Amino acid sequence: MEIGISTFVETTPDVQSGELISHAQRLREVVEEIVLADKVGLDIFGVGEHHRKDYAASSPAVLLAAAASQTTRIRLTSAVTVLSSADPVRVFQDFATLDGISNGRAEIMAGRGSFIESFPLFGYDLNDYDELFDEKLDLLLKITASEKVTWSGNHRSAINNLGIYPRPVQNPLPVWIGSGGNTESVIRAGLLGLPLVLAIIGGSPLQFAPLVKLYKKAAAQAGHDVSKLPVASHSHGFIAEDNQLAADLFFPSTQASMNVIGRERGWGHYSRASFDAARRFEGALYVGDPDTVAEKIIHLRKHVGITRFMLHVPLGTMPHKDVMRAIELLGTEVAPIVRAEISRWEAEVDAK
Repeated sequence: MEIGISTFVETTPDVQSGELISHAQRLREVVEEIVLADKVGLDIFGVGEHHRKDYAASSPAVLLAAAASQTTRIRLTSAVTVLSSADPVRVFQDFATLDGISNGRAEIMAGRGSFIESFPLFGYDLNDYDELFDEKLDLLLKITASEKVTWSGNHRSAINNLGIYPRPVQNPLPVWIGSGGNTESVIRAGLLGLPLVLAIIGGSPLQFAPLVKLYKKAAAQAGHDVSKLPVASHSHGFIAEDNQLAADLFFPSTQASMNVIGRERGWGHYSRASFDAARRFEGALYVGDPDTVAEKIIHLRKHVGITRFMLHVPLGTMPHKDVMRAIELLGTEVAPIVRAEISRWEAEVDAK
């Protein structure tokens, strides 16, 4: 069971003071967060790609590379790379470079992108949303599989037996598929034999169990070894010394962030009642003390089949010291509880 952190490197106004953190400061803070995550024994750190004023990481590979030389074991991934509006050649080159700097710890998490600012920015038509992803994923996978590539498509110039460099330490460079729970994307990942990441940010996490089964069924039908295909989740959350403190610290920025996005997408108002309902045991918020969060992660592993859990923190802008403390608690207290229980549980299952 791998445990780690994901972030979108948000730079929204501080809920209490109204102060707006600079992009530069937030980027430097995230490097510190990655270094701490490595120090406390976490397995993975993911950075999401966005192209708007209230998010600072338009280039996750560059940010992750800044932390790569200061870390030794933690894996470094995008969360996600908006592949539909990117050039797969440059994506591969960026993450192969990161892989070299980190000595084989880079991953790509490819997704369509729930935020669409990158499409007009890079000159793509949203009417081609699905076709763009399919085509560019096809090219990216060909590049990871072979040093020299011959390829043609509708949305990029053809490549005729050209070498693409640098080559990564890992062969092949890992590519995961990120999904918000779309059935087609889950089946696609299974058919391709690619690891799957589910954004579990609302409702009951147990609702994702059928999707994991569908993914594994598709993979098995395509001839892939299902036992070698990990399934990850990315879920909002926060950890503090006790449940009430964790909730009170995490709620203000969560409410502000959810309501900004909600107004853009036509969602209802996000209230404290919504928040408190989501942090119950059956909810999708992983907010609480170490024992509470560990118990929910263990439940997710046993009943949904998740083998990697990524806590998304912060949501909105929070004090850096609070975020650092949450990362510390995840690594030093939550992760050991989860790993010990999952090891015990798997031993029991194997014995049967």
